[in-house]
Amino acid sequence: MAYDRMVALGVDADRFTYPSVLRACGELREVSVGRKINRRIRRRRHDLDMHVWNALVGMYVKFGELEDARRVFDGMAGRDVVSWNTMVSGYASTGMWGEAFELLQQVPGANTVTWNAVAAGNLKAGNYDEVFRLLSQMRNCHGPGVDSVSLLIGLKACGKSGSLRVGREVHGVAVRLYFDGLECVVNSLITMYSRCRIMSSAELLFRMCLVRSIIAWNSLLVGFVFMDKVEEASSLFREMIGSGVCPNDVTVLTLVSLAARFGHLCHGRELHCYILRHGLGGSKLLQNSLVDMYSKSRHMTASQRVFDRMELRDKHAYTSLILGYGMQREGHVSLKLFDEMIANCIEPDHVTMVAALSACSHSGLVTQGQLLFTKMFAVFGTAPRVEHFSCMVDLYCREGLLKMAEEIIGKMQFQPTPAMLATLVEACLIHGNIEIGERAAKKLLTMRTNNPGHYKLIANMYIFAKCWPELAKVRSLMSTIELAMIPSHSLLESVYDICPGEQDNYLKHGMYCGLSDRTTDTDSSSSEEVKCSEAFGG
Repeated sequence: MAYDRMVALGVDADRFTYPSVLRACGELREVSVGRKINRRIRRRRHDLDMHVWNALVGMYVKFGELEDARRVFDGMAGRDVVSWNTMVSGYASTGMWGEAFELLQQVPGANTVTWNAVAAGNLKAGNYDEVFRLLSQMRNCHGPGVDSVSLLIGLKACGKSGSLRVGREVHGVAVRLYFDGLECVVNSLITMYSRCRIMSSAELLFRMCLVRSIIAWNSLLVGFVFMDKVEEASSLFREMIGSGVCPNDVTVLTLVSLAARFGHLCHGRELHCYILRHGLGGSKLLQNSLVDMYSKSRHMTASQRVFDRMELRDKHAYTSLILGYGMQREGHVSLKLFDEMIANCIEPDHVTMVAALSACSHSGLVTQGQLLFTKMFAVFGTAPRVEHFSCMVDLYCREGLLKMAEEIIGKMQFQPTPAMLATLVEACLIHGNIEIGERAAKKLLTMRTNNPGHYKLIANMYIFAKCWPELAKVRSLMSTIELAMIPSHSLLESVYDICPGEQDNYLKHGMYCGLSDRTTDTDSSSSEEVKCSEAFGG
């Protein structure tokens, strides 16, 4: 280190040397060296200027040693705007909002940059009400005033919190200060109205733009996706292409994720064709999204093809494929992919474990599921979460292992979810185990859920067991909490419509209302694929 050699040679550092050395200590996190320099500075503080003390405060802030930074700050003979900004920003960056705001009130002539730093920190921490309070104080007679950055922070907070009223007020401020013509502000307004589910205002702002950048197009497109408006998003994408605007990775990723969420294979194939024709398929994130989209659409041949062509495969690609094969009840393929992933030194996360356990559940692989669940923490270091326990309950219930399902619910350290208990009640109804079903039903009733299907499920079980007093209590409870029954078809009504000789067989092999796949394994979208291929020239 040059500073150490300089000291060893007996050359004294001065007010020009120390700021550079202190900044280097802060960047390199050299705490011990920094403290040594601090002691040297204190011994000769009489001939050092403000730049040295500011650098010392900044170094301690970089270390995260806010108490030491404040001690230096309080001991300074004089302070400038850099001193105040460094200390306030240090508090804000570590989430010490009370200290940051208290110090902010003491800043003589605090500028907008200082206030924006605290507001941005609160935004990052999710303290949206605090952001609104700071913006309000900035606008009053004692505040420094707002600039375009302040408005962007405020609009982002409004969008994330869904505060439409405040968002409209910020929009009004932007108009009065003539910031509404700035591209960044317009794009933030479009995003804010989209997040607040006011797409009419978002689209009006978009149409009023004289020059629409790719960011403006993406802002409106993300709004349609946020509102699950598939056709509007697809129409806007076609309009974008027709306008000569070249979509970027964000555009395509947004649409692929929408196609994956709704299983719109036709739109997904169109996008894939566009990606291939325009050479946009090099992004690993985009390739992962395509694997996910085809997997969720149950088109495993296409998903596997995209996966095989990837040069670098990560846990996200493997997880999508494992989940896709699991949904097709090809659990052995899913487990083979899981083993391949481990062999390639790719560590699974909790989402991967959910996909693998779900695959075991759909394919009835009880032993393999138990082994995976045991390995989660012991081998892979992933602590089981409630969704992993849900997979195990699902696995046991599908195979009629109701006692094991009840035991794992009782042993887990989490509160069971209503869906978990409903799964057990439904399995008990199908397998005729009223004893366990009643215990699960009582726990489910104490949760007072707002799902009418849960109460109808419990009622059907009591009807099956001819427990009329308990059935009356369920109906009384429903009337007490004013739950309206949704129109549905009772499983038991279906059973008793079948001839007596087939009733047991139906109960044994019938589909679980809450557990089974609602769609068939057959890909019914082949005609749509032909249309897509024809539309893009094959």
